[in-house]
Amino acid sequence: MSQSKPTANESRPQPVPGWYGAVFEEGMQSEDPYTGFRKLRETQPVNLTPDGTWRLSRYDDIRRLLREVPTGVRRTNGLLPGQTEEVPGSGLFMLLQDPPTHTRLRKLVSKAFTPRAIASWRPRIQKITDELLDRVAGKGSMDLVADLALPVPATLICELLGIPAEDQGRFTQWTADATHGLLTLRGIGDEELQARVSEAGMSLAAYFTDLIEQRRGNPGEDLLSVLISAEEEGEKLSPLELMSQSIGLLIAGFETTIGLIGNGLTTLIRHPEELAKLRADPGLIVSAVEECLRYSGPILATVRVLHQDAQFGDYVIPIDTEVVALVAAGNRDPEHFENPERFDVTRYAEGKDATPHLSFGGGAHLCLGAHLARLETQVAIGTLVRRFDGLTLESESTEWGRSLFRVPARIPARFVAARS
Repeated sequence: MSQSKPTANESRPQPVPGWYGAVFEEGMQSEDPYTGFRKLRETQPVNLTPDGTWRLSRYDDIRRLLREVPTGVRRTNGLLPGQTEEVPGSGLFMLLQDPPTHTRLRKLVSKAFTPRAIASWRPRIQKITDELLDRVAGKGSMDLVADLALPVPATLICELLGIPAEDQGRFTQWTADATHGLLTLRGIGDEELQARVSEAGMSLAAYFTDLIEQRRGNPGEDLLSVLISAEEEGEKLSPLELMSQSIGLLIAGFETTIGLIGNGLTTLIRHPEELAKLRADPGLIVSAVEECLRYSGPILATVRVLHQDAQFGDYVIPIDTEVVALVAAGNRDPEHFENPERFDVTRYAEGKDATPHLSFGGGAHLCLGAHLARLETQVAIGTLVRRFDGLTLESESTEWGRSLFRVPARIPARFVAARS
């Protein structure tokens, strides 16, 4: 069947019949979204869905969208997609802002996320990981999420923000619920989910309002104190912005790293020959984590709004259109990756000229916490592999959490022996 080619001059592009892959939201939680993504990339790499959203699945198109084409997360009228008017207090976190507001907010926060600053956290990450594994070493079984993948990033981001240790437990639930705000903001989710998001948001707002006031009178060396100082030095960070950045950083630094560690461990255990390579050569951990990001990362897609008409393939996509970059499809594009469906812990080893993956995005919205996520995952996975032998999964299927990201809820596993 022939299909029309939409142009920027048309008032409304004609939907392309057929999805050629999983529906976006369902694909996030399916056991294998990659087969659908491959079919989409091979059949129609520039795809207009029936709801008017465009999807890109080729590496080159995605890279160009993220790094070269003028885009943002908001439309050119300054509103978020789905909004007809600005909702007071919504979308203040820098992830939901475009320059110049995004630039100002990111500059303030980025001081805590430089490679040098992140490297200084390695001993603390190692200590947290060792203590967590000590607790389960004698049991022969563990939940890879609850016992490792969740508490490592939860503890780190709370310490980074200066959240007292006694409060970290309740933050776990608040953050899990509030993360779904990235869904409800786009109109996804039932009334129950919206209520949970709202309740978590109010709890977080009340907590950080009190904590910010405490830090004003008694500043520390944490990021929250740094942001308060910057505000007072004339950077014009409003109280509402200060609270929003604190909540946003907590959410952004939490759930995706759970997914990276959890999915990475699941993938390694399901590929015992690759796990054996890593155990034999612990120096491969850096390459292994990059391959986990490429092969089974927690973010399947990211969205941009075009700030000018742009051509991809045979199509000209109009300004202010939402475009979904299927980074998981691009990460398996055979035009850039040799044997892309193969999980290979040596792919990014030193001396190899491997194509960079797309998992941390690109351009102005390149993931600010990429270095921290990498380090946390390298320490968590590297230490578990070194200390625990005979790792096996208790189930072939994955119990996924309800999230915008690909994050497992539980990963029951067993091990034969543990070393200190």
